[in-house]
Amino acid sequence: MSKLDLKIVMPVYNEELNIEKVIVDWITELRKLKISFQLFAYNDGSKDATREKLEQLKLKHSELIAIHKENSGHGPTLLTGYQDRTPTEWIFQVDSDDEMSPEYFHLLWNERKNYDFLIGYRTNRHSPLPRKIISFISRFTVTLLYGGSVYDVNSPYRLFKAEFFDKLITKIPSDTFAPNVILSGLASHYHARCKSFDIPHSDRKLGEVSIKKWKLLKAAMKSFYQTILYRFTLD
Repeated sequence: MSKLDLKIVMPVYNEELNIEKVIVDWITELRKLKISFQLFAYNDGSKDATREKLEQLKLKHSELIAIHKENSGHGPTLLTGYQDRTPTEWIFQVDSDDEMSPEYFHLLWNERKNYDFLIGYRTNRHSPLPRKIISFISRFTVTLLYGGSVYDVNSPYRLFKAEFFDKLITKIPSDTFAPNVILSGLASHYHARCKSFDIPHSDRKLGEVSIKKWKLLKAAMKSFYQTILYRFTLD
């Protein structure tokens, strides 16, 4: 298999209402850039019709690779995508909830030659107070322990050079709840050339958020613990 210009990692869970629009929008936008790419949709044990939707989309779009797996959560699913050995120059991660549009991706892509890690800062984001607090603590933790090169440390809109992060990603434990937070920390710790872009964020229009209320706090505590613990495994 020849090396791709770009591999897109998209975790998917119970997105039957969103997935067709999201996949089509991303493939349409990426084709405009005239690059070689594949979009890997990792179906994390969805209980709705997501699997069937993805299988139908595969027949229409040769760039789409649908991978169906047992449910393990968003973080471990991301790591599955990051750690899969697909020959590629760049890896881009985006969620399947249609909250961040592909129309801004070119901003990151056009600047890639000068950077190792390019991330979309979510603007116009309307988050409840608990999520704002969690975002602040995540950012503070990463800045304190790893460095402050990345502001929106858990943004699901990130483009990074595969060669720079390849060995680092393999060392992240497979059960990590929020690997993107650690990845942002690694970019700072190992002095990756980083750039942030303002990318509009819109509220979810269809479907439901998978983590709610008290589960959010429990998940956040697990993420903080893992982020802190992982820091002390680095050289």
